[in-house]
Amino acid sequence: MNNVKKALEELTLTEKFRQGNVRLNACPSRNVLKDVTSRWGVLVFLTLQQGTHRYSELRHKINGVSEKMLTQTLHALEEDGFVLRTAHPVIPPHVEYSLTESGKEVAVRVEELVNWIEVNINSILTAKDEYAAAHNEAG
Repeated sequence: MNNVKKALEELTLTEKFRQGNVRLNACPSRNVLKDVTSRWGVLVFLTLQQGTHRYSELRHKINGVSEKMLTQTLHALEEDGFVLRTAHPVIPPHVEYSLTESGKEVAVRVEELVNWIEVNINSILTAKDEYAAAHNEAG
C-alpha cells in the first residue's frame, strides 16, 4: 500500500512540473493563451461551438475577418489541438472545421468571458468615456 501512495505522490509532483506558468516569458502556454484569446480566436470558438462549419460559413458568420486572419487563426487553433480540420476527398474540395473535446472545454470558458463583457458593456463604455475625459483634461 505504501508503494501505491508513494507512486501517486510522485505522479502528482511530475504532473506539477508539466504544468505551464503563463507569467514566465519562455513558457509555451503564453502562445496558447494568445491563440485562444485573440479577437479571431474567440470568435472562432463561439462560432464552432454552434457546430461544424465549412470555411466559407465561418468567414460569413465572423463579420470582419479577412481570409488571411481566419486561415492563420484556424491553423493555430488546430495546431493547439482545439480545432479539428476534416478534408473530404471530393471535387471541389470540401473542408469542415469543428471543435475537439479540449476545444469544447475552452469554448465554454471563452463564452463565459464574452457573456460577462456583453452584460457589462455599458459600464465598461462609461469607464472608457470617463478615462478619456480625465486624460483629455490633463493633456
